[in-house]
Amino acid sequence: MLYFEKGSPSLALGGEDLKKAVFETFDRLGPKKKVLAIPPDFTRYHSRAGELTQYAYEYYGDRLTDILPALGTHFPMTDTEIGRMFPGVPRSLFRVHNWREDVVTVGVVPGGYVKEFSEGVVDYDWPAQINKLLIEGGYDLILSLGQVVPHEVIGMASYNKNIFVGTGGAEGINKSHFVGAAYGMERIMGRAKTPVRLLLNYASTHFTAYLPIVYLQTVISQGDDGLQMRGLFIGDDFECFEKAARLSLEVNFRMLDREMKKVVVYLDPEEFRSTWLGNKSIYRTRMAIADGGELIVLAPGLHQFGEDPVNDVLIRKYGYVHTPQVLQYVRENEDLQNGLGVAAHLIHGTSEGRFKITYCPGHLTRREIEGVGFSYADLNAMTAIYDPARLTDGWNIVDGEEIYYISNPALGLWAYRERFK
Repeated sequence: MLYFEKGSPSLALGGEDLKKAVFETFDRLGPKKKVLAIPPDFTRYHSRAGELTQYAYEYYGDRLTDILPALGTHFPMTDTEIGRMFPGVPRSLFRVHNWREDVVTVGVVPGGYVKEFSEGVVDYDWPAQINKLLIEGGYDLILSLGQVVPHEVIGMASYNKNIFVGTGGAEGINKSHFVGAAYGMERIMGRAKTPVRLLLNYASTHFTAYLPIVYLQTVISQGDDGLQMRGLFIGDDFECFEKAARLSLEVNFRMLDREMKKVVVYLDPEEFRSTWLGNKSIYRTRMAIADGGELIVLAPGLHQFGEDPVNDVLIRKYGYVHTPQVLQYVRENEDLQNGLGVAAHLIHGTSEGRFKITYCPGHLTRREIEGVGFSYADLNAMTAIYDPARLTDGWNIVDGEEIYYISNPALGLWAYRERFK
């Protein structure tokens, strides 16, 4: 059922609009005794899911007993991040999702279906795993809050990804990510119906339909009027996601009539501290960068490669090599067979030799960056040339050279029109 929908490319929803929509929806849902909220973590700060969580707390009060950020494989949120993203919400309500220990398997999608969904690329069984709190908590309402935006693994983020990946387990996350990587990023990004989404939809229908999940989904874009919420969609089924995805495709997908030869991407140090997240600069631009081009990533907050210590070790060991090499590593090495999410990440992080990737890190050394297969450049030197304070999103001329600048790769997807076809 769709409880609320409002959205268009020119819309700018303000706080009072959101509060009114959320409160009216909660009124329609009727009295609730125990509520769980599942917002994204700080890496989706701009989603305004923090604001929606505030309204949920204001409405339900002590009936909102738990808030479980959908960490997936990410580091737990810090007190500073929680305070900034969820001001006024008691710190005592927040729980930490441990993707290696806090999960239960609610069902298994047979390999035959996985093979069908992936068009023969992968044929293993897939376990649908979620945080045990959803099953054991005794909730009569679970609020899944998130932003629908193009995504490298599943095509479009949010909806049941927030559940089966955001609160998922190691095997489920690893195997689902590998399905997407093996199928091909460029066949997935910006599309609502993909192999991984079909997996999650199967799980929603067959294993968790009894859970009282309601999805609150935002669509955010950067325009001439700044960062704005273009849409809010609230519902409990695929229709809600599909409508949000359609709007996201309109406002988050930058379709270009010519390829980018040099791209400069800035990674906000509060949001991007690892290449696990920072490689969005690669994922979101790869369909727009010309053969022989260069991607320069200004990453002042970059401290590590993986968001998980085990994953960080594996990334350092194998590096961002071409896809055939990653697949060979998987065949030959048990640690990657048990860490298919890392294998998928390595595939996502390579340009396949098509263009150069130059990282300018704030805290990693040249040896570390070059050790995983990227080129290195000094952050201060490159910032002096490509100063984010002087550049504007889109085409710029710097010292007589044309570049394309992106201030936040998490907010969109860029593609050359002919390549997308």
